[in-house]
Amino acid sequence: MAKNEELFNAICKGQRKLVEEIVNKAVAGGASVVEMLNDSMIPAMRSMGDKFSRNEVYVPEMLIAARAMAAGLKIIEPILVSAGHKPLAKVCIGTVKGDLHDIGKNLVKMMFDVGGFTVHDLGRDVPLENFVEEQLRTDSEIVAMSAMMTTTMLGMKKVIQMIKDKNPNVAIMLGGAPITKDVVSLFGADGYAESAGNAVTEGIKMIGRLRELQKKK
Repeated sequence: MAKNEELFNAICKGQRKLVEEIVNKAVAGGASVVEMLNDSMIPAMRSMGDKFSRNEVYVPEMLIAARAMAAGLKIIEPILVSAGHKPLAKVCIGTVKGDLHDIGKNLVKMMFDVGGFTVHDLGRDVPLENFVEEQLRTDSEIVAMSAMMTTTMLGMKKVIQMIKDKNPNVAIMLGGAPITKDVVSLFGADGYAESAGNAVTEGIKMIGRLRELQKKK
């Protein structure tokens, strides 16, 4: 169980005001914000992500929990920045051109946020070339693309080729209802998130593999 069970449970239940009270009290008492984040806040959202993947909670509960988590993060982020706390990696994420479905993408973005990544959100219905431009501009190590329709999914293959041509040292993550392991292999991506719950875990694996390859060069 999380170190601060009260904070953990407040996030899971989406009790935003209570989260703010707990975090403010802990900060005023000199508690480590890094421990609070790693031992209570992130585990709470991972727990919700796991429940979401098992259909034990649904989108509204995830969004309410995310709002509560965001309230706590707003308080501790300035402290983390001033202490020199660095993100795990940078991610740019978006829903491909022609696809207006962004609930899943927003949940994955939220999980990356709380998982310690810096996230650059391109939004929905993103022109294919914008993924390439944003990756180069931000020097993101992961590009995450989402599609909910097989017709818009086809644009992912074009983006992957464009990105790899510009910079092969980028991990490509796909997501959405039509995405399977076969699609990932066919398109030349590096992996996919079956749900918001496992996006961060998959992202960490991708970054690990990417950095190992870079060391060998």
